[in-house]
Amino acid sequence: MKYIILGIAAVVGFATLLSFTKKHFRKSKENVVLDFLKNNPELSSIKLKRNGEVVVDRNSNSMMPLASTVKMIIAVEYAEQAAQGLIDPDEIVTIDQLDNYYVKYTDGGAHMAWFKSLKNLLTEDGVPLKEVAKGMITFSSNANAEYLLDKLGVSNVNKRLETLGMKDHSEIYYFVSSLFIGKEGFSDIRGTKREEALKALSDEEYIEFANIVHEKLKTDVAYKNDVGDLGMNIQKVWSDRLPASTTSAYVDLLEKLNSRTYFSPEVHGYLSEVLESLMDNPANQKWLEHSGMKGGSTAFVLTKAIYATDKNGNSTELAYFFNNLGIQDNSSLQRAMNNFELEILTNEEFFQEVVAALSE
Repeated sequence: MKYIILGIAAVVGFATLLSFTKKHFRKSKENVVLDFLKNNPELSSIKLKRNGEVVVDRNSNSMMPLASTVKMIIAVEYAEQAAQGLIDPDEIVTIDQLDNYYVKYTDGGAHMAWFKSLKNLLTEDGVPLKEVAKGMITFSSNANAEYLLDKLGVSNVNKRLETLGMKDHSEIYYFVSSLFIGKEGFSDIRGTKREEALKALSDEEYIEFANIVHEKLKTDVAYKNDVGDLGMNIQKVWSDRLPASTTSAYVDLLEKLNSRTYFSPEVHGYLSEVLESLMDNPANQKWLEHSGMKGGSTAFVLTKAIYATDKNGNSTELAYFFNNLGIQDNSSLQRAMNNFELEILTNEEFFQEVVAALSE
C-alpha cells in the first residue's frame, strides 16, 4: 500500500516557488517536462492557451485518467451549492466523519498534512466544511473528496459536468472506495486472477461496487483496516479505471474559472477561496491577479491543470497529462513540473520555446 499515490499537494510547492526570483532555477528542471512532452506523445497530452488563443495543442482530445485533478469538478459543485444556500460552508464536519474515508498509506501523506495544518481552525467539534473543501484541493486529501462527493451528492457532481459542457469526461465515482473493489468482489482470488476479474467488470458494475464499499466505509469503521491485495498490477487496473477526461476539456474549464465572468460573483467567490490558496502568498500577489490549480498522480499517472491572470492582464490556461509512466519518469517529472509551469507564466523566452517545440 505504501506505493500507492493519488494526489499531489502541488499548490503548496508552487506557491513557494513563485516567491523566488527566476535566477534560482533558470533552464534546468523545466526542460525535463518539455523534452518528455516532445519525445513521448503517446504518453502525454497538453493544451495551452494564452489570452484566448490556443498556442499548444497536442493530443488534447485523448482520454486519460485524471487522478486528483478531477477534484476541480467537486470544487465547482461545492461552490455552486454554497452560493445557492444548499450547503453552509461554515457547517462543522466532525473528524470522525472524515476519518471514515481515510485509508493509511494510500494518499502520500496528504490527509495528515492537511490535518496538521489546521491548528486553531480545528475545534473539539470538528472543522468547517469550507476547510474540508480547501484541504481537498490544497493538500489533495482523498478522504475529504470522498466525504464531499457524499455530502454534495455524487449524482449532482456528474450533472455538473453536463452544465459545464464537459462531454469528454467519464463518470465521477467514489474513488477511495474503488480501492476496495478487489476485496469486496473477489476476496477469494488474488494476483493475476483478481486483476483479470477487475478488468472484466463493466463500468456500471465497477461503479456499483464502489457505491457498495462507500456505504460500508461510512458505517463500518473496521472495514477500511484491510484494503486487500493491492499489488502493482491491481493498482494499474485501479489507476486505468479512474475518472478520465481530456486536456481540451479541462482547458475549457480553466478558461471559465480564469474569466471571473462565467459563474456568478458568489460562485466565483467560493471557488477562489478553495482553488486559489497560492494567492495567500504576498509574493504571488505582487505579480498575479489570481491563479488556481490542481494536480494529481498515481504510480502511473501525472496530471495538472492551472489557470492564471497576471498583473499585466495576460491570461493563461494550461492542462497537461501523462499516463503509463514508469517509476523513474514519474519521479523526475514530478520534481520538474513546478518549474515548467512557472517558466511558462513568467519567462517569455521559455514560453516561446514551448510553443515552438510542441508545434512541430
